[in-house]
Parts: sequence; structure tokens; C-alpha cells
Amino acid sequence: MLHEIQGSHIIAQTPFDDRGAVDAASIDSLVAFYLKHGADGFVVGGVSGEGGKLTAAEAELVTRRFIAGAAGKPVIVGVSNPGTAQLAQLTAQAMDLGAAGVMIAPPAGLRTEEELLSYFATVFGLIGDVPVVLQDFPGSTGVWMSVPSILKLIEAHPQIQVVKQEDLPSLEKISRLRAGGGRRVAILTGNNGLYLPQELGRGIDGPMAGFSHPEMLSGVWRLHQKGEVEAAHDLFDCYLPLLNYEAQGFWGVAARKEVLRRRGAIRHATMRQPGPKLTARHQAELDLLVRRVERAVAARG
Repeated sequence: MLHEIQGSHIIAQTPFDDRGAVDAASIDSLVAFYLKHGADGFVVGGVSGEGGKLTAAEAELVTRRFIAGAAGKPVIVGVSNPGTAQLAQLTAQAMDLGAAGVMIAPPAGLRTEEELLSYFATVFGLIGDVPVVLQDFPGSTGVWMSVPSILKLIEAHPQIQVVKQEDLPSLEKISRLRAGGGRRVAILTGNNGLYLPQELGRGIDGPMAGFSHPEMLSGVWRLHQKGEVEAAHDLFDCYLPLLNYEAQGFWGVAARKEVLRRRGAIRHATMRQPGPKLTARHQAELDLLVRRVERAVAARG
């Protein structure tokens, strides 16, 4: 069950070819790359995975291909949608394909706790007994969920088995959720992994983030689990400049896809429009950052 998950769950990119079509072969190589570097699970169809740019048929193809290559690791599918009927349809499709669960964020426009609770009561009435990751990401949705509201949702809906905590500042909210009592759910965190060592210290169950070097996410998690906190921080520090560069919204996603291309994980760094294209200056900045990461990791041994 999802409430027991822990470790590094990768927000997977969607590979496109040089003409902007879904590159199925690169999905296979990307999944293998993520697994090689310690992924414990995957999220497909998320915001940074460009899920909103896929047709229904493409979303099915991408989900099916990731599940086929995941070697039994859980695959969670992002199904957030302004329309509850569409959300229910996407959820049924994902579960039919073998997903471990779905991720849902509240839609833009909710302003009160009453509206929030009513929305999710409607959603869970439609999708039934499906394991859900509740995504708390007001930077994207514009909807701020208080700790008491999240705890009410957890108690009212046993389908919620994970909270993806991306509200900033994240640390106190994580601690308050952990101290809230009631039914325990897993807490995973995103925001590109920028605060991962501190969030691990607050009791999260692992990262749910995208990064061009997923071995950092899994490595920091495993070191922290072994009690090697200083070593976890040292490893994190090797990657921080590049991690920070990739945290620039969709510009950062474009940079991440380029680094993944350079590392042989995908054939093309294409982002589907609307989306940024890296300039020669961006490429030069990446050259420097990647060299510095490689040097720092080599020096650490």
C-alpha cells in the first residue's frame, strides 16, 4: 500500500523527439536510467513531466510504457484536472493500466476550507477506493491548504495514503503534520529536492522530485536512513548548484532534459510547446555546472 512507501520516487520527464512527438524508445532508456540510479518508484504525468501537454492517447502510452519498464516499482499517475469527470476518467484509466495510485492536487479557484472539503468529497465519491497522493503545492495551484484542513481530509478519506508536501516553507508544516495525530500517512517532498536533507531531518519518508542526477536523491535518502547525516549533507552539497539551476520552473525542466540527454538517458531534450528552448548561454552555464558537479563528486570519492 502507498502509505508504506519510502525512498526516492522520481518525478519522471516525458521524452519527446526532435519534432515534439512522444519518444517511446526514450521512455524505456529513461526508466532504465532512473532504476540504475536508485529510483524506488515513479510519478508520471506531473507538472514538470509535461503531463498537461499530452493527449489522452499519449498519456495512456506514456503510463503504459513506464509501468512496463518499472520492474515492479510503484508508478503513480498525476490526474489533477479542473473537471471532476475528466479526473475520474483519467484515474480509472491509470488504475486499469496497473498504476499503484494517482496524485491529485486541488484545482485553482478554491478559496475556503468548505470548498476544499466539498471538492475532495466529490472526487472520492467518483473515483472510489483508489490509493491517492494528495499534492500540496500552492506555488502551482494557488490553493493553500492548512495543516488542520489536510488532517481533516486524511481522516475523512482513507484513500489518501501519501501527502506530497511542497508548500514553502516546508519544514514546520512537515513537523506539524507529523505531530497531528490520527491515521499515519507517508510524507514525500518535492520542490526539486532543494531542502531534502532538512526535510529528512523532520521525518519525511523520502523525496518525490525530479533531478537530472537521481543518484543524489536516492543516495542522500539512503545515507540519512543509515544515520550518516553529515555524509548525506556532504553528498547533497556536491550537486546543489546544478540542483538550484534546475529549480527555475520550466526553464529548469529544459535544463534537466538537456543534462539527461547528455547522460544518455534520452535521445532529445525537446520540450513540447509552449516551453522554453535553451540558448547558447544556457548551454555554457550547464557546461560549467556539470563540470563542477563531476569534480565535486570525484573529490568526495
